[in-house]
Amino acid sequence: MKPCFRRVMTGLVLGITITALAGCGTLFHPERKGQIGGPIDPVVAIANGVGLLFFIVPGVIAYAVDFSNGTIYLPSGQSTTDVETLPLDKDMDVAELEQLLSEKSGKPVSLDDELVRVEAVETLDEAIALVRMSGIGDEERLSTVTL
Repeated sequence: MKPCFRRVMTGLVLGITITALAGCGTLFHPERKGQIGGPIDPVVAIANGVGLLFFIVPGVIAYAVDFSNGTIYLPSGQSTTDVETLPLDKDMDVAELEQLLSEKSGKPVSLDDELVRVEAVETLDEAIALVRMSGIGDEERLSTVTL
């Protein structure tokens, strides 16, 4: 019985340590990466705090990882309700898509441009996370951060 208990405890401690080192917000909400600030998510903060109860160093690392990734913050700023979605036809060609994007943005759009990144995503939240991580709008978001 004793060796089994020891294995269970070792596995539990190892699991808690790995989770704490990764940062709870990073594990729970990877789509939040790249956020600059906002209200702190109490669930993530408490989960990181549990890491502090067990071991000081992993708890501190969890907080550092979540603050540096921005995953400790509740979603703010641009959300899926703030984004205009456009219906696309399956038979739409590149020229028609460029024309549609040019009309909506008010600027000429070329999907062949080397600075344009075209990527298929599963959800709108994933698309917004990619835009946040790209750095678009960082100057505007950074100018509104208050300490």
